[in-house]
Amino acid sequence: MPTNRLEAFSDGVLAIIITIMVLGLKIPEGRDLAAFLNATGPGLLTYLLSFVFIGIYWNNHHHMFALTDRVTGLVLWANLHLLFWLSLLPFTTAWMDESRFAQTPVVLYGVNLLAAAIAYVMLQTAILRELGRDSALARAIGDDRKGRASPLLYLAGIGCGLLIDATGGLARWPALACYVLVALLWLVPDERIERVIRERGAPGK
Repeated sequence: MPTNRLEAFSDGVLAIIITIMVLGLKIPEGRDLAAFLNATGPGLLTYLLSFVFIGIYWNNHHHMFALTDRVTGLVLWANLHLLFWLSLLPFTTAWMDESRFAQTPVVLYGVNLLAAAIAYVMLQTAILRELGRDSALARAIGDDRKGRASPLLYLAGIGCGLLIDATGGLARWPALACYVLVALLWLVPDERIERVIRERGAPGK
């Protein structure tokens, strides 16, 4: 079956996730900058981090399906599996913010990110199973060094998060740094798939 309905549904879900997250930002009670920074500042930073992650997944999802011309039932379920974990980001983001980066919320946020990364790999694997290992998508993905590095950084962040209480809160910063590093890693332009699309002369969807 064609991919257009899957892509449209996924785009809609991701847009709703972003909307839910921004609606969770606290409105300052005062009218000055101090009130904004105290009430909204930390939440805005966690929102920005999660927004970047959603944007990365949307971008990668778009490029992957630009080289995918058909989907199977397995691909549909794998895509729903990815959307499930991404749909939990508003909750884990809000809890991490409201707890001021306490141990359990920071760890759970990392677990959420790790689960979404694994789900994306599962979706990618399901598509490659249908298209074949000699397909244009397989050539574009290549050795996927970023894909291998990301789970390791998530695990490092989760490990640091588990030490937050034992270190008096200091371990929250390396934990968050690991999550931010993954986001920065994927923000660096990666033209593997775009290059294959240009070589094939296929328009991006």
